[in-house]
Amino acid sequence: MSSILILLVIICIFYWIPKKQYEKTDYFIQTHNSYHSIRFNKGIKGEYLTWKYLQKLDGYKKYLFNCYIPKENGTTTEIDVILIHESGIYVFESKNYSGWIFGNESQQYWTQTLPSGRGRSQKEHFFNPVIQNNVHLKWLSKYIDKDMSFFYSYIIFSDRCTLKDVSIPSGQHHVINRYNVLSDVKFNARSIGQKLTENEINSLYALLQPLTQIDEAQKLAHIEAIQAKIGMSHPQNNPNFNKPNSQGNTCPLCGGRLILRTASKGTQSGKKFWGCSNYPKCRYTRNIGSEKDI
Repeated sequence: MSSILILLVIICIFYWIPKKQYEKTDYFIQTHNSYHSIRFNKGIKGEYLTWKYLQKLDGYKKYLFNCYIPKENGTTTEIDVILIHESGIYVFESKNYSGWIFGNESQQYWTQTLPSGRGRSQKEHFFNPVIQNNVHLKWLSKYIDKDMSFFYSYIIFSDRCTLKDVSIPSGQHHVINRYNVLSDVKFNARSIGQKLTENEINSLYALLQPLTQIDEAQKLAHIEAIQAKIGMSHPQNNPNFNKPNSQGNTCPLCGGRLILRTASKGTQSGKKFWGCSNYPKCRYTRNIGSEKDI
């Protein structure tokens, strides 16, 4: 009986109490992401930790998560985290990766190098996050009708990775580990001073907040639009698309790792396909057309 009581106490201390505390946070209230997801889904965990690290930032502020900004062609671009602060508007692209990171501002793809044992390493490629955030900044600026002097671009990598060789010569983007995000934003805010009043921050939040509450059908349309843009239906026609293989590859939507899966339901039951490791946050899939794709 005592062992059962001890087990219940452990569960309460390490799961139930933190879960209840988490469900009182602004992050949960806005996103409705489960406590389980912030612990075990790498993509969601990265966004949550970015928000958590910034909680000690002084000044009036509002946050938005997974904000789907409309583009002129009827599609959307998704921003992981937006911070509207007295000093301006901070746009965060979260990359919760490990390993060594290599890349520069102009490359289409960056490289993640991971140890694979016995002194060997494995290289993965992911779409340049600076280019991603440039797209975010462009359409966010148009949507809220603010010029670029109000915006600051941040690419946030996890504390588990090393930014081995990352070059941003323009100085227009901050590419940092998450443990530096609070100090970096604080320094930027002190250097800039006040650009937005409380009323302006509240108005911008009210304008953008509905864009964080889209339904699953709209999210699916967003993914399908990206797939169509890069030719996912006919990848052989896209010279920039790297086919997944036994060495692995990265998701073109979120940068997660593509994993070989087997369908368990429906008419495709038993068939193999490539799926993103960040599912269910990212629902990218790619059918396998032939044995060469495996």
